[in-house]
Amino acid sequence: MVAEARNGRRPRVVIVGAGFAGYECARTLAKKSRGAAEIVLVNPNDYFLYLPLLPEVSAGILEPRRVSVSLTGTLPDVRLVLGQVGGVDLDRRRVEYTDPEGRTGSLGYDRLVLTVGSVNKLLPIPGVAEHAHGFRGMPEALYLRDHMTRQIELAGAAEDPAERAARTTFVVVGAGYTGTEVAAHGVTFTRSLARRNAGLRGEPQPRWILLDLADRVLPELDHRLSRTAHRVLSKRGVEIRTKTSVKEATSEGVLLDDGTSVDTRSLIWCVGVRPDPLVESLGLPTERGRLCVDEFLAVPGHPEVLACGDAAAVPDLTRPGETTPMTAQHAQRQGKVAAHNVAASYGQGEPRAYKHHDLGFMVDLGGVQAAANPLHVPLSGPVANAVTRGYHLMAMPGNRVRVAADWLLDAALPRQGVQLGLVRSWSVPLDTAAPELARIPAAEPTASGESGTTGEPGGSGGPGENTGPKDRPEAAGQRPDGPRKAEGT
Repeated sequence: MVAEARNGRRPRVVIVGAGFAGYECARTLAKKSRGAAEIVLVNPNDYFLYLPLLPEVSAGILEPRRVSVSLTGTLPDVRLVLGQVGGVDLDRRRVEYTDPEGRTGSLGYDRLVLTVGSVNKLLPIPGVAEHAHGFRGMPEALYLRDHMTRQIELAGAAEDPAERAARTTFVVVGAGYTGTEVAAHGVTFTRSLARRNAGLRGEPQPRWILLDLADRVLPELDHRLSRTAHRVLSKRGVEIRTKTSVKEATSEGVLLDDGTSVDTRSLIWCVGVRPDPLVESLGLPTERGRLCVDEFLAVPGHPEVLACGDAAAVPDLTRPGETTPMTAQHAQRQGKVAAHNVAASYGQGEPRAYKHHDLGFMVDLGGVQAAANPLHVPLSGPVANAVTRGYHLMAMPGNRVRVAADWLLDAALPRQGVQLGLVRSWSVPLDTAAPELARIPAAEPTASGESGTTGEPGGSGGPGENTGPKDRPEAAGQRPDGPRKAEGT
């Protein structure tokens, strides 16, 4: 890379977000620049989350660190800045962020790559924001894992049959990738817990309901994959209700738009995603909430800014007039193209237009079941499962041996069914702008000037249970006396 000197220093490339697009951009650019540029990665956490395996974390198959790949450990030539970006000054070329301790800071940049990803999609349905929980980050997966375990244990201790039935009923809204995999793994996990619970012997098995407004499971995929998933879920007893959604949610259950009422303490919201709210704050042209870019991933009017992944409306050159879907497959490849184009802006190579034909999709259905069409060859059953897991191992940038070991242990040993209670219901609100961060109690200054952590009220954390006050801080690190200033760079 030909360095563009400014004030006698190396040019600085700031990448915001370490999802599939951001991680791949940082890794590729570090290899190409070989120290000629300063690469700064701003992310709230110090890990890359391999999102496709998150349902297995919630179901007790994989431990959380297995799908959390260290950024500093795998990107040694990239400077990591822990922080949640709250704004970008395009005129001054500065990024404003808040670090995990509540201090604010700013970074100047010569090139900026926005890969901020997406958050839970909200719909104006009464009660959903208060009583449903999404599935976009590690805190939500850990909460769901605890919540499912807790509900089975509370059901086993309940004397009221109606309460037992409600606590062992789980409703998943959205039958796309995430919702289908959450239901597939969740039904297996909760039933294994129920079998070992003395209070539930002789009782009906936990009930799982999967809802979607579409006319089939996995509506965005091939019909063969959809039929395979439908068959596997139905065989496990999952109630699949298509052309149906939630009309209202309460602490005691949900009312469906077909007039059916379902008593439940578990409403899992997987209806889709929307771009990170940072995109809207930029004041730049958007398409369906995604930042408009050209085929080279550059933001019109700001050639020094590139964007890709879920936050960007990237033209799909394989389907003229459309934009690429919000998938990890596209995000990862767009990150690599963004890195090449940043290098090209400094004279190394020529800019590349993003063009990618999808290579097929894979859906893990738990156990030895999966639905896949690698290179558009339809597969199902154990063969599809082997291909799916093989693909995940190849795609992960680290922790492969540990993931494979957990899979082997899960095949040989019963699941561990304990809930630690570390992530409470109010810690993972559906309407959060940062699903990768759990809310924490406000810190109170002590006599010495240091901050102490407030205590938590008791409570089990599920809808309808004593979960504590709702007016908690919006993000990790917020303090009642306002944020502090971090060292500007």
